[in-house]
Amino acid sequence: MHPSLASLVQHTALRLSVLAGRERLAAEVRWAHASELSDPTPWLDGGELLLTTGLNLAVDDAEAMRAYVARLCEAGVVGLGFGVGVNHPEVPPALLAAAREADLPLLEVPRPTPFIAISKAVSAVMAAEQYRAVTAGFAAQRELTRAALSDGGQRALLERLAAQVGGWAALYDLTGTVTAVAPAWAARRAGRLTQDVRRLGQRTAPATAVCAAGPEEDRVELQSVGSGQVPRAILAIGTAAPPATAERYAIQSAVAVLTLTTERSSAYQAAEARLGGAVLRMLLSGEPDHARAVAGQLYGGLLDAPLRVLVAESNGDPAVLEDFGLAVEAAAQRAGEPVLAAADGEGLVVVAADGGAAMAACEDYARLAPEGRAEGLALGMSAPTGLASADAAYQHARAALLVARRRGRALVEHNDVATGSVMPLLADDAVRAFADGLLRALRDHDERGRGDLVASLRAWLARHGQWDAAAADLGVHRHTLRYRMRRVEEILDRSLDDPDVRMELWLALKATAPPGR
Repeated sequence: MHPSLASLVQHTALRLSVLAGRERLAAEVRWAHASELSDPTPWLDGGELLLTTGLNLAVDDAEAMRAYVARLCEAGVVGLGFGVGVNHPEVPPALLAAAREADLPLLEVPRPTPFIAISKAVSAVMAAEQYRAVTAGFAAQRELTRAALSDGGQRALLERLAAQVGGWAALYDLTGTVTAVAPAWAARRAGRLTQDVRRLGQRTAPATAVCAAGPEEDRVELQSVGSGQVPRAILAIGTAAPPATAERYAIQSAVAVLTLTTERSSAYQAAEARLGGAVLRMLLSGEPDHARAVAGQLYGGLLDAPLRVLVAESNGDPAVLEDFGLAVEAAAQRAGEPVLAAADGEGLVVVAADGGAAMAACEDYARLAPEGRAEGLALGMSAPTGLASADAAYQHARAALLVARRRGRALVEHNDVATGSVMPLLADDAVRAFADGLLRALRDHDERGRGDLVASLRAWLARHGQWDAAAADLGVHRHTLRYRMRRVEEILDRSLDDPDVRMELWLALKATAPPGR
């Protein structure tokens, strides 16, 4: 805050008199500067109270005085103080007329009042305001720290910050999702800033940006939160005008406190991730009792309720998988429900309550795939199950993931796999390679003109080993078919009496058959 011209006029020790521009005494004085130059404007920044004794001014030249006053107004000078009793016994009439014409505040400075006294008065007000702002900043920091350590946590901190800046505040994760906002009415405004938050989150921290929240014309300042080059969160502060010094201290204090809490939270999250990985490995190893004992109260009622297991993988882009994990955890956090997410090789395993917000977020995220926002992400989801069957549910989820990959779908549930056909799975390149290798010797035999073993094998398997029916399909005698099947066994060195061999041969024939067969 800066003193106004009016406050200087009211300063009894200065004994200033107003000769012109009385209607503009509310202007703030950014500094008091003395100059005897006829053109001091090159050394001015604007907002000054210029002090002069008129030593080098052509005070009797009305045109020169109008030009002098015009230059001061153009430079942003808020007032002119003229010292009388030094070079001139009174303010020159030409200068007074020019000031009145331009409506520039003109103050008469009496001989006993040195210019330095006016400069000190301006400086004292500015120093007092700076001290007040710093004191308020320290008080704000104490309040914000106390709020952050309370049961309300980050939300309580945002409430205090919003009150101190006279506006609203919101905290976002790096996906642009609002994790906390205060007051509650600001949620809609905060929700409009998703894209701005994402852009700031991609910049090297510390980073700031200023934007608008919509037709309300709020001035919104975004601040990155975190001690590293990659921010951990984004803070938004919405105000009607740029924050003053005290409000600025409050904002910086909030960023500092949030950085401490998020860094501490990240350490806890890392420990929780390691514990979650251990719990998951126990679940997938068929040790639910040990998993429950290790988890303790960490995952609340998750291990006691019907749950689903989901496996996620991306096409080599870890950022897609990371965004997915953040979205799922953010949804669970907003709903106040526990979720277990842990790395699985280059993928991610999520264990969450059936019908909860986390699983709903998984399905919503999968629906974004056609729009390109989740391109390259594949999800396999198990059916609802209990803790004791979590290992089987994991295998079901992986089977569903395999189908999602082969069918080019973002999400496949195991129920869809179980009620469908296994035949689409044979389109895999590895399956076709296996089939070609298994049947190559028979095809080579047929190509040399020594019989039709592949067609005979297909007909025999299709008729479940019924000789007469298969022979009739081929138009040969059953003894001819028997001979061919013995040749198949000899060439493959496998027995057709083995049901596993018959199954493998049938699948190989289906995998290499032309479309429609």
